[in-house]
Amino acid sequence: MTSHPSRPAAESRPATEHRPAAEPRPVADLFSADGRLKAVPRKPARREALLAHLAATLFEADRTYRESEVNEALRAVHEDFPALRRYLVTGGFLSRTKDGADYRRQQRPDSPGGAIPAVA
Repeated sequence: MTSHPSRPAAESRPATEHRPAAEPRPVADLFSADGRLKAVPRKPARREALLAHLAATLFEADRTYRESEVNEALRAVHEDFPALRRYLVTGGFLSRTKDGADYRRQQRPDSPGGAIPAVA
């Protein structure tokens, strides 16, 4: 076992840019130049921000969508459209009829006017 000379803690950590907690990361950085989603975020807050963006940009508020229409819209941004559809429903961004045939965009009850708060 080799011994390493001790260094002050500040020198042992690489310098990184520090982002203030109040500054949200833009959802746009989740997409490639061609408009496709690079990956579905694992962190719940980041995923929720993405889902809010998808719901607002892909689905009109007062319209009913067939499952095939929802699939087509989501397939345009990511190959795992079933996961995105499930996240949208379980997250409260889309409602689904009991038989799963029809979907509607939902207003989030925890946000005034359906707006999604900024996510750090």
